[in-house]
Amino acid sequence: MSNTAGSWILSEGLAGLQAQALGLAEAAGLTPAMHVLKPEGIWKHIPARFWPRPLSVAAVTPPFPDLTIACGGKAAVVAAAMRGGSRRIVQVQNPRIAINRFDVIVANRHDELTGPNVIVTRTALHRVTTARLTQEAEIWRDRLAGLKRPLVAVLLGGNNGRYTLDTTVGGRLAADLAAMAQRDGVGIAVTPSRRTDPVVTELMRDALAPVGGWVWDFTGDNPYFGMRALADMIVVTQDSVSMISEAAATSVPVYFAPLPGKSRRQGIFIDTMIQEGRVRPFEGRFAPWPVTPLNDTPFAAAEMCRRLGLQDPG
Repeated sequence: MSNTAGSWILSEGLAGLQAQALGLAEAAGLTPAMHVLKPEGIWKHIPARFWPRPLSVAAVTPPFPDLTIACGGKAAVVAAAMRGGSRRIVQVQNPRIAINRFDVIVANRHDELTGPNVIVTRTALHRVTTARLTQEAEIWRDRLAGLKRPLVAVLLGGNNGRYTLDTTVGGRLAADLAAMAQRDGVGIAVTPSRRTDPVVTELMRDALAPVGGWVWDFTGDNPYFGMRALADMIVVTQDSVSMISEAAATSVPVYFAPLPGKSRRQGIFIDTMIQEGRVRPFEGRFAPWPVTPLNDTPFAAAEMCRRLGLQDPG
């Protein structure tokens, strides 16, 4: 099969899912069309594995492409229904249905999924590449020039049902960051996410403004990639596998800010990243150590290409 053959990405429209699928596709040299699932009526509230006719419910109609990359549970059910003939289906994340319904599954180690068609990664799939970081560094160098160096980039997540980033926790983290700025003489740039409580963002702004820190206010271009490209150290809240994985693809030390809560999957992921020497728990100090970028997206793409008979772009 040629890499230039038609391909789709199938997802529920969530930015995080689309980024994982796009990261895999781009690393494989594919330029897929994006198809967002839009179940209507009662079907929006019923798990996809119970849909009687997944293609009809999701309004997905032929002609189907040679290759579909699905990400997420709903997309897994729909993509599996598309499989047949020469059509290949790749699933990103645990599909939570029979794995033999897919040609390839790319799953993180914390999914604890194995099988002859499963590619296991240590990090989440993403779109961070050396070329993109270089480009973003040039775009943001002048915009962030006023911040003190060394520069610490702080990536904030939020409450997610397993971990808590409320005003108490956020206020404590803000105080620790401000103390680090004073004690270690570093600059701090913070980017909240859509999940970050606005009150937590304000606590960050109030604590860091007096020490020269900067918190993105959601106006103008998103500094997310630029901050990571220019940082000398990165602090990421514990709740997000994707943000930690993206930070780990850089060439600087990554600390995770522990949060109250518990998740078996997240625990496996964090333990893996610690064992790989790529992350450490944040303890309120600027303390870099020698690191090597960790990014399993190129490996997963190359292995997918090998198994599907695609040309490896690497």
